[in-house]
Amino acid sequence: MRPSNKSRARNKGGNRRPNNNNANIVNRVFDSAGPEGKVRGTPQQIVEKYSQLARDAQLSGDRVAAESFMQHSEHYTRMLADAQREQADRQAEQAARQAEQAARQAEQAERQAEQNRQRNAERAQQQASEAPLDDLAGAPQPEATEAQLVETPENTAPKRKSRPRTRKPASVTNDETPTSTPTSTPAAEQAS
Repeated sequence: MRPSNKSRARNKGGNRRPNNNNANIVNRVFDSAGPEGKVRGTPQQIVEKYSQLARDAQLSGDRVAAESFMQHSEHYTRMLADAQREQADRQAEQAARQAEQAARQAEQAERQAEQNRQRNAERAQQQASEAPLDDLAGAPQPEATEAQLVETPENTAPKRKSRPRTRKPASVTNDETPTSTPTSTPAAEQAS
């Protein structure tokens, strides 16, 4: 014996979505089986169609058909109103949650800022308690005049010994003999 189609439909994950019947009624497409046949569309479209059919029936003098169309129109009007009211309630709840979350975040930021101020105050106080030891090293020293200073070897530049400058004699090759030139020599310069 084969299992029925109903049990198979249950096993195919039909219960994945939460059971919220009014979640998307505003945009959902319905098939309405009215007195004149099927009417298909969103609740707003069905309301408009049944209202138009009720006017047409009233103009033709059929009060029973007009009343039937009006009842169908009212049914979908109530469905649409309930869905819109629930949608507005959900939006209001969501706005309240967002406002509550923003308030919590602002409160948390304020607490964090207060903690930072306290830490900074503690650091400043700790630095102030350590400062008297450091102030002695960084305290301004009285300025000394040059008469009070003593010269140390680091302050003076080393003195250089000066040597007299000498000229090198001209080199003589074997083939050439040195001859005196009419130009002046260092000895002649010193004599003059």
